[in-house]
Amino acid sequence: MNLRINKLITLCLVCCLVAFKASAQQAATPATPPVSNYVPSDAFGPLFYTQNGNEFRSAIGAPGPKYWQNRVDYNITANLDETKNTITGTVTITYKNNSPDKLPYLWLQLDQNTFKETSRGYAITPSRSRYGAQGEKFDGGYKIQNISVSQKAAPVKFTSLVEDTRMQIRLDQPLAANGDLVTIKMDYSYVLPKEGSDRTGHLTTKNGEIFAVAQWFPRMCVYDDVIGWNTLPYWGGGEFYCEYGDINFAITAPATHIVMGSGELLNPQEVFTAEQLQRWNAAKNSDATVHIRTEAEVTDPKSRPAKDKLTWKFKITNARDAAWASSKAFVLDAARINLPSGKKSLAVSAQPVESNGVDSYGRGVEYVKSTIEHYSTKWFEYPYPMAVNVATNLGGMEYPGIVFCGWTAKKSEAWGVIDHEFGHTWFPMIVGSNERKYGWMDEGFNTFINSISSKNFGNGVYAEPKMDMNAIGKQVIGNPKFENIMQIPDGMKEPNIGVNLYAKPGFGLILLREQILGEDRFDYAFRQYIKNWAYKHPTPFDFFRSMENASGEDLAWFWRSWWLNNWKMDQGLGNVEAVKQDGKIVAYTIKVNNLEKMPMPIILQIKTKGGKTEIVKVPVDVWMKNTTWTVRYPTTEEVISVILDPNKVLPDSNPDNNSWTATEGGATSVPKVN
Repeated sequence: MNLRINKLITLCLVCCLVAFKASAQQAATPATPPVSNYVPSDAFGPLFYTQNGNEFRSAIGAPGPKYWQNRVDYNITANLDETKNTITGTVTITYKNNSPDKLPYLWLQLDQNTFKETSRGYAITPSRSRYGAQGEKFDGGYKIQNISVSQKAAPVKFTSLVEDTRMQIRLDQPLAANGDLVTIKMDYSYVLPKEGSDRTGHLTTKNGEIFAVAQWFPRMCVYDDVIGWNTLPYWGGGEFYCEYGDINFAITAPATHIVMGSGELLNPQEVFTAEQLQRWNAAKNSDATVHIRTEAEVTDPKSRPAKDKLTWKFKITNARDAAWASSKAFVLDAARINLPSGKKSLAVSAQPVESNGVDSYGRGVEYVKSTIEHYSTKWFEYPYPMAVNVATNLGGMEYPGIVFCGWTAKKSEAWGVIDHEFGHTWFPMIVGSNERKYGWMDEGFNTFINSISSKNFGNGVYAEPKMDMNAIGKQVIGNPKFENIMQIPDGMKEPNIGVNLYAKPGFGLILLREQILGEDRFDYAFRQYIKNWAYKHPTPFDFFRSMENASGEDLAWFWRSWWLNNWKMDQGLGNVEAVKQDGKIVAYTIKVNNLEKMPMPIILQIKTKGGKTEIVKVPVDVWMKNTTWTVRYPTTEEVISVILDPNKVLPDSNPDNNSWTATEGGATSVPKVN
């Protein structure tokens, strides 16, 4: 979600990239064997899934034949008052109940209410937190009036209740199951906070204010087949869970402003100058960046139509949300995005002159274009007509078709925040998980795909450093200071969120791809998961089932270790002994102890006196019923060293017991073989 969080991840990586020197284990038998905390049945017990698949959610991790999902369409008109920092609007909500249940009441999300001083989010957010409004004093929250409810244009009797960040509409007659429709309409207004949970706000630049507007209209809560109405309050830490539908919105702003929003700009001919319109259309056919409004033109009054106000009209289809940005300070660039199907989209970057250098968002369009084209080819095609980057005062935040990125970011930071925020197009904009509960299902998945994307851009110029997973195991995995990653985001200590939601699940997917399943099986299964749950609502166990079925691997031990528990890993070398026959070496036996709760495959590097180096891999299956395992290595040469996990690709929390070196003179115990 956020550049500040990305810095936490980077800090975590830097801390973890410390070199740990492994002490040599001598060949002599230790006086006492190490004590193991490993219990095979805890990891490999068969009773992992507590519910069978059903007609709604299949056992293979895909939507079942009777999977249902409600739909919500929005029509919104809104006005921006740049002098009072206020949004005033009218929203018409068309809600379709596709569920098999009658709904006697409906629930809506009122996210802006978290900025009221009487809100639950305000009460539990520390003064020094990015999840509040940064100590700002203002009249926060929605002011709602003129609520009406109708069916087939006829008014419906109802009562309403606002509780914190939720509104309940109690219907006189229940909304019928299996396709009944209801229309809700209301007028609303609110004051836009300067820094609203680091997700919406406004920034003062030398050429004017930049308004980044999100969570800007009352939205329906999700009603699903898992828990019914999802009505967790918006406290600020957890993000969003939204239904899909079409969103039409019209934004009226001062004519000096340029407005960019989610989806497609429907009336460019009404809001651009003739020259800008020509450039805008040219950008749709250009792989190179086209300057729609240059830095020199920002202060030229002729670069905007000579009117008082203009209305910008947008539409985004089959989307779970929409956002927009408005400013008279924008430099505006665009270029064509080429999608695998042959379809085209438009990469757009809007930034103030302060952020327009080639070391910053002057390359914004290039970054957007590369990111979208990569993810579209690798995982699933980008679905929206535009991809808009806006440089503003938010560290980084994502919405369908538009992202807000920190305006001071440069070089790798500018690339990284654009890549990360647009990576969220796939998680959770396409794969619509419940971020309010399971933040790792968007942030962790996104962190993982970012690690691949960073290697793709510019021959890896911004690629992340190779990870020392041993160091990560020592510092992070199993560390009791970090909560379980299945905890809801608002239930975590704020400094831990970077590890719990971003880094640890991201590391876990890298490990699963590179060391457990292999790239081919992982990538196929991951694409199946995305395809199956595109524009739908998966749970964590839908993901687990999907990956297992498509890869053909029982991964309960892995989910238990990494996701459901905060286990640590420690494999250690035991005795390394030569096996002789007729006085000649025929093999070595290498004992490996599993000392902590988490099992992992065994990876051994074996060096012989003659200069041979070989990697031996043993599958994780050996730990199904053992706490120690002896690897037999056939060789006629003397082995001079053995190293567990030589490339540090496993999260071993104690690398000090991973190395064995033969003592001079060969003090190794040698069993006789008849």
